[in-house]
Amino acid sequence: MSSRLNQTLADLRAQQRAGLIVYLAAGDPDFGTSLALLNAAAQAGADMIEFGMPFSDPVADGPTLQQAHQRALAAGQTLDKTLRLLASWREAQPRTPAILMGYLNPVLSYGVERFMQDAATAGADALILVDLPYEHAASYRAMAKQHDLSLIQMTAPSTDPERQRMILRQADGLVYQVMLNGTTGAADSDPQVMIPMLRALRQHTDLPLAAGFGIQTEEQAQALAQEADLVVVGSELVRSIQAGPIESALERCASTVAVFSHAVHTARERI
Repeated sequence: MSSRLNQTLADLRAQQRAGLIVYLAAGDPDFGTSLALLNAAAQAGADMIEFGMPFSDPVADGPTLQQAHQRALAAGQTLDKTLRLLASWREAQPRTPAILMGYLNPVLSYGVERFMQDAATAGADALILVDLPYEHAASYRAMAKQHDLSLIQMTAPSTDPERQRMILRQADGLVYQVMLNGTTGAADSDPQVMIPMLRALRQHTDLPLAAGFGIQTEEQAQALAQEADLVVVGSELVRSIQAGPIESALERCASTVAVFSHAVHTARERI
């Protein structure tokens, strides 16, 4: 595990609070604006940033993030440019952990070993490869570990208990619990349904738990942060950025992150 990721998780534990992860598609709507948005998100209180690696067929993503991928690709974003974007962002944000999140096809096209090396050099701390199945993950995990990268595992409501146990045995860094059977941003997550799922998962792993998919309101984020170690917000942030003129996109990004950050960071004060 990278020192940045380890330190952030340790700080959250010491402060007895949950953390906020936000997702933005790299290069959306263009390289320069994307860099400014990523910086604004970190400065506004995000504890970690997910850099979405644009792909033409993001099957786990709902319409909001699909459109973000399409805008980025139309502007010429490639995996190489995403790593350059991360490196530029890292110069301004030396402490905030960065998670590269995306699909396997661009990584295979880039070259897996080359990708691991270049991702680490650019300043990544962890990876999420959404469509990499458990059965094929071992070699990727080994290569990631060589470069101090955590290959984060995902579980979902549809994951059967035996498969969940296998996934958790190889998990590293943290575990990403998908909160609904569906695509990102497609439906609201009901904390009253999801919190028992997180509690059950916690009985089988000591790793921090991140809750994501379908978190659209600060009330949902606050409720989930009472149980999850990290709460992930993506589609709602992208929606807020797109909800007005580009000239004020940075302000909308920062204000949305600040609202969710406050909700997550203060959640356990209400228990």
